[in-house]
Amino acid sequence: MLQKTWCVAKPSADDTALLENMHYACSVADCSVFARHGSCFLPDQLINHASVAMNLYYQAKGKNPWNCHFNGSGLIVLTDPRLSGFQGPAKS
Repeated sequence: MLQKTWCVAKPSADDTALLENMHYACSVADCSVFARHGSCFLPDQLINHASVAMNLYYQAKGKNPWNCHFNGSGLIVLTDPRLSGFQGPAKS
């Protein structure tokens, strides 16, 4: 059985990197889930929205480690991010 993994933004990533990651990831993935009133809008914080976008991209591209690099601002985790507050869709 393959291990479940997710891609999230590193807590140390700056806002500029997070915005760039969101724009890049959302050019490939459907990021409507964190639009206002979307299932992942809350918590309404840049790092959370960037993490959702980065994970959608990572999942869409086959969960390859290089698809979570984002110029060093991405982090592959083994724990479902929803367990730490995010309640959006779970893809693994």
